[in-house]
Amino acid sequence: MTGSVPWQERLSAGTEAVQDDVISWYRNTREGRAYLPDMIWGTLQTEAYATVILGQVVEFLGTPNDVPAGVAKRMRRQQVLYDGEHHYDVVLGEQALYTNIGGPEVMRGQIERLIDEASLPSLRLGILSSTARVGLFPVHGFNIYGTGNDARAHVELVSSSMDVTEPGELALYEKAFALLRTAAVHGAGAETLLRKAHAHWSSAPARE
Repeated sequence: MTGSVPWQERLSAGTEAVQDDVISWYRNTREGRAYLPDMIWGTLQTEAYATVILGQVVEFLGTPNDVPAGVAKRMRRQQVLYDGEHHYDVVLGEQALYTNIGGPEVMRGQIERLIDEASLPSLRLGILSSTARVGLFPVHGFNIYGTGNDARAHVELVSSSMDVTEPGELALYEKAFALLRTAAVHGAGAETLLRKAHAHWSSAPARE
């Protein structure tokens, strides 16, 4: 089964209500996987980075502007990284480290957080180098929540978000994630790419 909900409908009451839904997903799902080719995973975003992202969403869709409340809830959802009960396997495309969200200061802070959090027991962080050979054609970002019969893939599109639960389709998302994770670097290799990105943003002009 695949279900799609338009963003303007889902955000009709603002960003805070959606973040409440996401908090519930994370608290009820002990294991998660995520692939984001060109932005930082929401559960690792800094407050400054999340403020820019949610502000852009509100402006683009014309939905109620409750960005500070939405950001506060996004920060609250990140508690799952520290409770000792959850584990997340996350692959970021190297482009995610360079997509300019909010300018050099915001990006420096965001990269610093990734460096600090990469060693958390709850997190396996991989970076897919821009030159990595992947046994898969380029694909959009997605999240996989849960395992077995409770698993689902969540995809965010321009106009809507979509949940995939049909077993055959879900198996393809799981296969895709396995290929992306295999091609990514972890540990010291990931830290090297993170520090390279940090050096870029440290030397970038303030208005970039």
